[in-house]
Formats: sequence, structure tokens, C-alpha cells
Amino acid sequence: MKQTIGAIALIVPDYDAAIEFYVKKLNFDLIEDTTLSQDKRWVLVAPKGSSETRLLLAKADGAEQSAAIGCQAGGRVFLFLKTDDFDRDHKAMTSKGVAFLEEPRSEPYGKVAVFQDPFGNKWDLIQHS
Repeated sequence: MKQTIGAIALIVPDYDAAIEFYVKKLNFDLIEDTTLSQDKRWVLVAPKGSSETRLLLAKADGAEQSAAIGCQAGGRVFLFLKTDDFDRDHKAMTSKGVAFLEEPRSEPYGKVAVFQDPFGNKWDLIQHS
């Protein structure tokens, strides 16, 4: 039996602002953008070359969901963007204004730096050794 995680919901304040960041600044592919109702869309993005897990950009619906924007992991790093060339991707992301919260560092498991999306979600950009 094989199972995969198809998508992870990421609560965002606005679909278009989220697409702008993930597609334009992180260079993710826009996999799908389907209107479901006047206020709801099904928006999937994924890193280039990714074939399994997607991010479902889910617009907050109500105060409780709005309060969770940027806090889905309680202030910890929430998502991990694995790369085959840390320096290339760090340079490209920095040049597009992606906010890194620290300088790149070497750890026993690889090269890593924490960045943040405009909504407060923390990510690791990581190249494993």
C-alpha cells in the first residue's frame, strides 16, 4: 500500500496575495485555481518539480480562522522547503524580497535558514547534506 499527503491547508487572508507570494516570489507552480462560490476558491500551489504534496491556500472564514493566520504551528517553523541548491534558491528568494529571519547556517543535517511568508508562517529553506 502506498499513501501520500496530497495537500496541506495553509490559512491565508487573501487568495490573490497568497498566489502573488508563492508563485512570484517562491517560484511555485499554480496547480489549480477553481472558483467554488462567491467567496471560496480551491487554490493549489507546489514547488517546481514537486509531484506529490501541494499547499491548499485557504482563505480564512471568520474570526477563529483569521486568528490562526501565521500561527498554525504556534510560532514554530511550520513548513520545510527542501532544495537541491541552497545558495541558488536563497539568492533568488532574497532578490525577490523574501524575508529571511536569520543568516544561512550549517547544521549536521545540512544547510538551512528560516524565512517567513507575508502572513507570518515560518519556513525552513533546507538542503540536506
